[in-house]
Amino acid sequence: MGSHSLRLMSTDHCTLCDQALDLLTSMPELGGLTLVVVDVADDPRLMERYGERLPVLIFRGRELNWPFTGSDLRDWLAGDAAD
Repeated sequence: MGSHSLRLMSTDHCTLCDQALDLLTSMPELGGLTLVVVDVADDPRLMERYGERLPVLIFRGRELNWPFTGSDLRDWLAGDAAD
């Protein structure tokens, strides 16, 4: 189901993207979500939109820019439940 998909806008050779992915995979509370890693280098429009601020998380149309902690991520996702 698309609404349970957390997208990580990323690209190869991006240390910050690797850090974000490590954080996401270390959080068992995200187990109910599908993590989709999107390589923005594959799409010029995505590269233009996200290239300067990678990594970016997207969930239900909302964006969370790096840097973020596990606590930031939990609060951000909890904010979605309040919407």
